[in-house]
Amino acid sequence: MPYEDAQSPEWEPLLGAAWEAWGHAYAPYSRFKVGAALAFPGGRIVTGCNVENASYPVGLCAERGAISAAVAQGLRLPGPIALVVVTEAETLTPPCGACRQVLAEFSAELLILLANRRERVIHRLGDLLPYAFTGRHLGILD
Repeated sequence: MPYEDAQSPEWEPLLGAAWEAWGHAYAPYSRFKVGAALAFPGGRIVTGCNVENASYPVGLCAERGAISAAVAQGLRLPGPIALVVVTEAETLTPPCGACRQVLAEFSAELLILLANRRERVIHRLGDLLPYAFTGRHLGILD
């Protein structure tokens, strides 16, 4: 199955795209840059980076930025199949709760590679957000 091994070369285009997005992050307050890259069926990659604001609650995380960009490009279901999240933090940085909820809207089985300059680890979104509330609970989506 694709993307199952954190060291697999198939992650390299996503990692490159995520690090490029990381370089565009706007983080003048926290200085904590995040880059994200989503892979869609057919090989399409969509990126996002965090965008901070002096009013902290209105900032945007890289993961939600990537989802927003994908939706703006007309991508829906089938949703993304893999996500890379990169930072230069000492410890790997998973998506926040709000990002997990948004990601679950589009891909309950999403594989997520967390990476920094030293290590990589794969998680499944369902493990990071068990029992996600989705459109299925509203009778809207299968």
